[in-house]
Amino acid sequence: MEWYLKVLKNYVGFDGRARRTEYWMFALVSFIISFVLLMLQFITDLKPLFTTLYSLFILLPTLAVTVRRLHDTGRSGWWYFISFIPLVGGIIIFVFMCLDSVEDNEYGPNPKGFS
Repeated sequence: MEWYLKVLKNYVGFDGRARRTEYWMFALVSFIISFVLLMLQFITDLKPLFTTLYSLFILLPTLAVTVRRLHDTGRSGWWYFISFIPLVGGIIIFVFMCLDSVEDNEYGPNPKGFS
């Protein structure tokens, strides 16, 4: 939960770097919250109000942490747009998100604290 809150606090911080742990913990907690909201929506037969609001709420933090994660792998945030290529783009972004941090680069020092 600590990593999730860290991303939310830096919700429009597109500069710097994000470790794999930060990205994947945010993704996991976000998925769990979305799943719970979706189940509540189906159980109570509500319109998709809460799921839509939550999706809008995490849109910018998700984009920001993805760009920072790309920075951590030594890539520009513009690489995010490759995800719009059907099937292949999502696979490429997934691979980039799984790669380890690179040494200090133009986006800042290695967030792991060592080079």
